[in-house]
Amino acid sequence: MVELNKLNENTWEIPREGGMNVPGRVYASKELLEHIKQDKTLEQIKNVAHLPGIYKYSIAMPDAHQGYGFPIGGVAALDVEDGGISPGGVGYDINCGVRLVKTPLKASEVQGNLKKLLKVLFEKIPSGVGKGSRFSLTKEQLREVLERGAEWAVDEGYGLEEDLKTVEENGRMSEADSSVISDKAMNRGKEQVGCLGAGNHFFEIERVGNIDNGKVAEEFGLEDDQVCIMIHTGSRGFGHQVCTDYLRETEKKYKNVVRKLPDKELVYAPGGSQMADRYFKAMSCAVNFAFVNRQIIMHQARKAFEEVMELNYDDLELVYGVCHNVAKKEKHRINGEKKDVYVHRKGATRALPPGHKKVPRKYRETGQPVLIPGNMGEGSYLLRGKKESMDLSFGTAPHGSGRTMSRTKAKGKFWGETVVKDLEEKKDILVKAASMPVVAEEAPGAYKNLKDVVNASQKIGVAEKVLKLDPMGVIKG
Repeated sequence: MVELNKLNENTWEIPREGGMNVPGRVYASKELLEHIKQDKTLEQIKNVAHLPGIYKYSIAMPDAHQGYGFPIGGVAALDVEDGGISPGGVGYDINCGVRLVKTPLKASEVQGNLKKLLKVLFEKIPSGVGKGSRFSLTKEQLREVLERGAEWAVDEGYGLEEDLKTVEENGRMSEADSSVISDKAMNRGKEQVGCLGAGNHFFEIERVGNIDNGKVAEEFGLEDDQVCIMIHTGSRGFGHQVCTDYLRETEKKYKNVVRKLPDKELVYAPGGSQMADRYFKAMSCAVNFAFVNRQIIMHQARKAFEEVMELNYDDLELVYGVCHNVAKKEKHRINGEKKDVYVHRKGATRALPPGHKKVPRKYRETGQPVLIPGNMGEGSYLLRGKKESMDLSFGTAPHGSGRTMSRTKAKGKFWGETVVKDLEEKKDILVKAASMPVVAEEAPGAYKNLKDVVNASQKIGVAEKVLKLDPMGVIKG
């Protein structure tokens, strides 16, 4: 049992004890907390608090559930010198992330062509476990992808210069250095750019539904019933291999560190060490790989809408793109002093407030767009970052609705074909999938209620609701 003290309606604290360097902090409603208690999430939050150089709290977001070492939905800021960087605090799917793209179309203009549109998109975007790319790269080309990120894709004709202005980090982490990447990771990566993958990754055609803040929606260029696209995927097998390589190396090199930790999966490279520097460079390569992956998928979407809906390529505009599963070097004010920290966001989304210099100029007055996708039956939400998030969560919000059921349990309870049929008949949502077992794993019933997660986020103060996005058509791996 993990002791929990209620601080307010949506904030709970795990008191500091034993080897904990800070308390644990859980942001969740009472109902969401009951889901969080069903696995080892609370224990993992407590374990993360043992890491050296950790500031303020070991944090769990409202969508948190058990992960590898860190919980998914976990946030931790570790001093860049006195702390370190933990591969388990980033995870295997480095820079799994989301893009929201708007079209000039209304839902009624797309509905009659939806089936054809999904078919063309499915043909253009490889989906599924182990599915290879249509863009086979040489190792030299892959090195450019890893070091230049989305800039490379735009220069190669897979997008527009404007796209780079509304992506986190402008689509490139400059610290990336491909010389620290293993041959095994390189070989996995060169055949995977432009692939959706499987699991919880998706490509979704959506319509703007309920608008909570019309003024901000207008600033984001969105209006009622407008058709949008959401792309959710990451660094595929390349990122997985990068994580695997560095976890093994870090565990081997720092056996003395492992022995002091409550869970070996928390192993970290100490701040200022060569290993910390190498892992950060390698992780940045995987981040850039994922940026390119989503950029090429967006390019293919533009081509599909050109073909089926007779739009111009630049009619599809990127609203914003966010990262999940990443560590960033950031400055945060802690106890009145500015500190340089590695902010680990594992299954969590950056949510910067109005005025922050990292927010694109066009959104500087409103705050960063925050994208929170749900399950394929429930849709997604667009929020904006709030000033309070900087103090509460190092400028972070949830990244989704979070699972309530393991994939194995979901496959035992749901039947993929039935899920597809029910979504079409009951909600008028079309699903095109490479694998029915994956559809069963991703059944809406395997996830928390997204509305609860979003409402809790707003009440806590980390982000504010702008609008809801309702699904029309979904592509799954």
